[in-house]
This record gives sequence, C-alpha cells and structure tokens, in this order.
Amino acid sequence: MKQPASPQLMLIISMVVFGTLGLFVRNIPVSSGELALYRAILAALLLLVYFVATKQTIPFGKIRRELPLLLLSGVAMGFNWILLFEAYKYTTVSVATLSYYFAPVIVTVACPILFKEKMTIKQWICFAMSTLGIVLITGVGDMASGSNHLLGIAFGLGAACFYAAVILLNKFIRNVEGIHRTFLQFIAAILVLIPYVGVTSGVTLSKLDATGWVCLLVVGLVHTGVTYCLYFSSLKELPGQKAAILSYIDPLVAVLVSVLLLRESLTPMQMVGGLLILGFTLWNEVTPKVKVNG
Repeated sequence: MKQPASPQLMLIISMVVFGTLGLFVRNIPVSSGELALYRAILAALLLLVYFVATKQTIPFGKIRRELPLLLLSGVAMGFNWILLFEAYKYTTVSVATLSYYFAPVIVTVACPILFKEKMTIKQWICFAMSTLGIVLITGVGDMASGSNHLLGIAFGLGAACFYAAVILLNKFIRNVEGIHRTFLQFIAAILVLIPYVGVTSGVTLSKLDATGWVCLLVVGLVHTGVTYCLYFSSLKELPGQKAAILSYIDPLVAVLVSVLLLRESLTPMQMVGGLLILGFTLWNEVTPKVKVNG
C-alpha cells in the first residue's frame, strides 16, 4: 500500500518552491495586477480539475455564514500578490521577501486590538527588534540606496499588511477545509482582479515569449495551485511550532536565489536586518515546552 506523503516533507517542498517565486516572476513581462490575475485563474482551474477528478463538492450550505470573510480574504490575497510582484520590480528579491516577512509582526500587533489579547514583554521585544531589522534593510544612512529601493521595500511592507489581513481573517473562518478555502479565495481574487486589470494595464499576453509562457504556467500551476495544496494540507497535520520553523525555509531560499542565481547584492547591514526580522519573528512564534514533573 502506498504511504501518504510526510506532512513535514510536504511543507519543506512548498517552502522551497515559494522561495523560488521571484526567479520566475522576473521573467514574466506583464503588469503585477495582470500576473496576479493569471496566477489566480490558473490555480483555480487546477483545483477545479482536482475537485472534479475526486468528485468533491464545496458544502456551501455549511459555510454560508463564512462566505463574506472568505471572499474578503481572497481580495486581500489578490492585492497581496500585486504588491509583492511590484516589490520584485523595484528592489532585490531578497530585500522584497524579507520586507514581506514582516507580516507575522503585524499580526502580533493587531491581535491585541482585534482579539483583546495582551502583548507580552517578549512580543514587544520581538516587535521592536523586527522593526529595527526593517530599518537596517532600508539602508538608512546609505546614500547608495535609491528611491526605487525604498519604493520596493514599501511595496513589500504593503504586501505584508495584506498577507497579515489574510491571516487574521482566516482566524475567523473555522468551518471550511483548507483546500476549499483556498479555491474560494482564488475565485474572490479573480473577481476583484478582472476589473482592476481592465482599468489599469489591460491584457498584454502578446508580450510573452516562450520563456515568459513557461514561467507564467509554473507560477500559476506549481507555485500557486500545487504548492498551496501541499502547504495547507501539511499545516493541518503539523504542530504550530514546527510549521513556524519550517516556514523560514522560504525567505532563506529566496535570499540564496537572489544572491547566487540573480546576482543581486545584499549588504552586510541588510543581512543583519534580515536576521533580526527572521530571528525575532521565529522566537515570537516559538513557545518553550513546559516541563511536567512525575
């Protein structure tokens, strides 16, 4: 009998794939909004084929009350993609990704407001040190840091805000399975991105050469359709701490891709900033085990 894939292995694979996203996006010469739309369409079509093949149906009666939240989170996901793709255009993949990984810090600060949770001293320290990391990444005091670089960081932080919104909205969604939730979020993203693309860039697929088409299909089908399924399926089976630790494979791979394959520079100060963001965000998510006597 064929053994099911290890949830840990599934999460590792998904994080490695996510980390290579910038490499493929750089080779797709369409607007960020258009790319986000195609990404959502391709991924939604792939999941639709999967539902038909496995004879799955979405229990709309059961999830009716949560549909507005699902649609809203899908809209946030779509604009999250747009801003992340814009960040890739204006700064390096590594800096854009590290800025994007400020999202958990935003969630930490938002939770006391939304859920009446109190921030601990540890959380305040993590927030302060992660914010310092962002300051170091911007290259404050470095005259070589141009306006494009700062704009890229701003887009990355904007993407982080929308990603934080997706995380927070999902906390209110309890009756929808991961794969059904993802499909409906893709549909919501498509519905909002179609008019957005119509009034901004329009359809420019004619610009794509063979490399562009291959990269677009990889981003839509692999990075989004397949990898999101692996990601959400693994999260259901893994403890939160282990998932949090493994999720940092994504930015580490992105930095390696940026420096080694794209030949983009990363200053020592930016490296320190990135380590502050990733290190203190990880520390914030990991709670020590309580020893039980006896």
